[in-house]
Amino acid sequence: MIVNYKNLSGKVVVITGGARGIGLATAKACLAQGAQVSIGDIDGDLAVSQAKKIGGFGHALDVRKRDSFESFLQATEDKLGPIDVLINNAGIMPTGAFVDESDDISETQIDINLNGVILGCKLALPRMIRRGSGHIVNVSSMAGVIPIPGLAVYCATKFAVVGLTKTLREEYRDTGINFSTIMPCKVKTELALGSDDAAKGVPTSTPEEIAAAVLKSIAHELTEVTIPSYLGYSPAILNLTPHRVTQGFRRLFGDRRVLEQLNEQERNRYNQRINDLVQ
Repeated sequence: MIVNYKNLSGKVVVITGGARGIGLATAKACLAQGAQVSIGDIDGDLAVSQAKKIGGFGHALDVRKRDSFESFLQATEDKLGPIDVLINNAGIMPTGAFVDESDDISETQIDINLNGVILGCKLALPRMIRRGSGHIVNVSSMAGVIPIPGLAVYCATKFAVVGLTKTLREEYRDTGINFSTIMPCKVKTELALGSDDAAKGVPTSTPEEIAAAVLKSIAHELTEVTIPSYLGYSPAILNLTPHRVTQGFRRLFGDRRVLEQLNEQERNRYNQRINDLVQ
């Protein structure tokens, strides 16, 4: 259940990757709190149609391209007014052995998962600084603090987003801008297609639960939010535990299941979407 956070009422919220999954659930949650919401997505037609259904504003957005991102933000401001909250949510998650991943796929996930977040922050921050207020929420992952075999480059991008957000928080601490990092475990979206066996026993959340965490981070100006919340202790515990012990525990838990137990037939449906993004 989402708490009624009054501070979103009337605010302009921008969400990347907003036509599906976590992005769409977050858009609906923000609208329910009285916000004006703009969703951008690489599938521009879907962004427009989904926005029309839920009562928001939709626009095509390729987070890899400055002109596209700038056009999205400007169109939002022209339609809804100055941006109060940017939620950098767009991301992809290829799976498989590191050495087998093509350079094109690696570069595409770096461009979307990391460079897209960097670009969004660069373009939104000056707008917010001029007004002395704003909030940027960067959606990372528990894979941004815990390494997962089979997701090497994905983990690298999410580790980088965590570090970027921490640093921006310090660099702009006196400007009135808040920064939050959201770190979910497995979420029931297309990114997780084919992983039911590989992720058996892994805490799983719904997009709506992640949306609630995003709203909570904005309302209470939280710096880092893990979902489920108890996972927030995991990195500290792992860092304090001897390496041989953590290795034994990871083997017992089966941390190589992403490499060994994915349903490739189901996964191929998602992989085709990733392949379509390669330029």
